[in-house]
Amino acid sequence: MQDVATLVAQAREGRPRAVARLISLVEGASPQLREVMAALAPLTGNAYVVGLTGSPGVGKSTSTSALVSAYRKQGKRVGVLAVDPSSPFSGGALLGDRVRMSDHASDPGVYIRSMATRGHLGGLAWAAPQAIRVLDAAGCDVILVETVGVGQSEVEIASQADTSVVLLAPGMGDGIQAAKAGILEIGDVYVVNKADRDGADATARELNHMLGLGESRGPGDWRPSVVKTVAARAEGIDDLVAALEKHRAWMEERGVLAERRLARAAREVETIAVTALRERIGDLHGDRHLGALAERIVAGGLDPYRAADELVAGLTEG
Repeated sequence: MQDVATLVAQAREGRPRAVARLISLVEGASPQLREVMAALAPLTGNAYVVGLTGSPGVGKSTSTSALVSAYRKQGKRVGVLAVDPSSPFSGGALLGDRVRMSDHASDPGVYIRSMATRGHLGGLAWAAPQAIRVLDAAGCDVILVETVGVGQSEVEIASQADTSVVLLAPGMGDGIQAAKAGILEIGDVYVVNKADRDGADATARELNHMLGLGESRGPGDWRPSVVKTVAARAEGIDDLVAALEKHRAWMEERGVLAERRLARAAREVETIAVTALRERIGDLHGDRHLGALAERIVAGGLDPYRAADELVAGLTEG
């Protein structure tokens, strides 16, 4: 058992090993997880969380690396969570992200961590919200969360970030894909990366057009920005940072930032509670009571809804 108070104190001092151990406790659902979260709670709420998502090949990692450089120039401490679908045992995700962000590997003001989704839909590892708390408590001013590729189920980043950035690239059919996947509803800032390619201007125009279709924004409502970048050469990154800061200022002025964080905390509590209930139900799989309910359903003497009510009542009484 590790001393949580010592680990938290060391993480606050910026020691990467302590931060790594705390996130490992989170990922492993350690018995000390409750103690960790209790110790971190008073230390969180200061970091600005930016989520980056987009189809594979649009340059998410390169853009993330460029943003790290831009924020470091401002003297800010930066945390990066790169959520990857690969196996947590292979080391592939960690190696790939380390290579792409190697310029920051030795910077004590940057902490980079790869996390595997382990089959969790939505583009985020199930432990990502708690990992964000660790980086927040460790003194990161900005936390960049890079998620796996966009699809029908990969829009969860919008519920975990203060600002969601959607990356697209010209020539990849991303405009159509964006509408199909529904990501035009979740982005606060849109980036057309690899803007030195043919079709970049057309992609940006298409995005602006699609964002304007059917919008029901009132005066003062946020209209998503569209920024063109060439992340590999850091071109347009200052414009991206400016767009992010503009959105943050708008949220703070309108009270939207506080609302998003309240909603995020509520979802986190709900997820933990539902997970606990599922575990309790799982313990009943071999229980005679659950088997008896199943037999009554098959025999036609009970419908599944009433059976579920009885099961929930049994859990509550237990």
